[in-house]
Amino acid sequence: MTTTTIISIETPSLGDRSYLAHDGEVAFVVDPQRDIDRVLDAAARAGVRITHVFETHIHNDYVTGGYALAQETGAAYYVNADDEVSFERTGIRDGDVVEVSPTMRVRAMHTPGHTFTHLSYVLEGEDPAVFSGGSLLFGSTGRPDLLGEAHTHELARHQYSSARRLATELSDDTKVMPTHGFGSFCAATSAGGDTTASTIGRERMINPVMSQDEEDFVADTLAGLDAYPAYYVHMGPANSSGPTASDLSEPERADKDQLRTRLEAGEWLVDLRTRTAFAKGHVPGTFNFGLDGQFATYLGWLIPWGTPVTLLGESPDQVAEAQRELTRIGIDRPAAAATGRPEDWTDAPLAELPSASFADLEQVRHHRPVTVLDVRRVSEWRDSHIDGAVHLPIHDIVRRMDEVPEGEVWVHCASGYRASIAASLVAATGRRVVVVDDSFDRSAQAAGLPIVSDQATASA
Repeated sequence: MTTTTIISIETPSLGDRSYLAHDGEVAFVVDPQRDIDRVLDAAARAGVRITHVFETHIHNDYVTGGYALAQETGAAYYVNADDEVSFERTGIRDGDVVEVSPTMRVRAMHTPGHTFTHLSYVLEGEDPAVFSGGSLLFGSTGRPDLLGEAHTHELARHQYSSARRLATELSDDTKVMPTHGFGSFCAATSAGGDTTASTIGRERMINPVMSQDEEDFVADTLAGLDAYPAYYVHMGPANSSGPTASDLSEPERADKDQLRTRLEAGEWLVDLRTRTAFAKGHVPGTFNFGLDGQFATYLGWLIPWGTPVTLLGESPDQVAEAQRELTRIGIDRPAAAATGRPEDWTDAPLAELPSASFADLEQVRHHRPVTVLDVRRVSEWRDSHIDGAVHLPIHDIVRRMDEVPEGEVWVHCASGYRASIAASLVAATGRRVVVVDDSFDRSAQAAGLPIVSDQATASA
């Protein structure tokens, strides 16, 4: 008997997964990212033909590749019939069944909550699966506030009902295949635990939405919501217009003079190297968004939308990876790129960004006045923070730079990645900055720093 193989195509930097399911001959795809070459390569390796593409919802955290993939392959493109889009699609609604092949039967289920028109897709048969998009996640659910505050309470209640519907109508052995929830800001809460696989039966046991009553679920969900990336506001309109595939052709090469001109014009020159490498020497005025973290998420969150971006990498491969990441969130083309070492990018003396530990901070603060700048999210700050620290969440750092005190500033986050981003932005203003490249949870209190908790504080 022919069985269905499901291949996960992961995008760790955005915390998302796409899926290609096939029976050995034909395949369908759920929620593909914009760089569709990954999906096409997976299909080619499996020796299958893509005939159907399904979209669970109009995505808020990335530009879809669904329309482009359907155009490339000739596949039927299924989008909720009630979604307002400007391209031709095959409309689908709750209860509709699509016979992808004699062995692959897909049924749509209306599961609102993440959006009003959200659909989940049930692969029926002896080995069932549900592609739950931003509805039922591993140990969590999709966040209900991305369509605006006016709809949040209503969508939270829809999300509760949708998760319960999935659990009621589907068998315990049904595999759960969400799009979000692997670090994506589209998740209402952090799933925690094992995120490799799950089933409806497992979610019945571990997911809070299954054990709470509706009022408690809604209250807890709303209380747990934190800021989400600013670029999300641009994703819905892009996805409703039928976006093209990523243009991954090599960007223009910039020499030292061009880099200087772009920097002086206020463009963003983004150093892709690790924070350790950046700390040792970088072009003054450049910003560190290392590829070893959630690069696209934080760059897209912080950059004034439309600002030209020049990528500085150690190699063409590093630049190409960053370029691919950026196209996924609608930053279509870098203005330019340069590779090599910082000495290859400027004739000016290189700048350094000192790094230190929490133990170093504990020692220094007794000998000279320093400002401790905490750039973690509001929820992290409320849980615990250094007494006397200034809290400025990283996503606010650009527009609230004038609130960063003058003098020596020690910047920290939870582990160092966000601190390096923020510190590079602060350092570009001329302030003296030190990055605390250390684990807050493991080291701050152990170093003797005064840690306080303030769950009641309402932060900016």
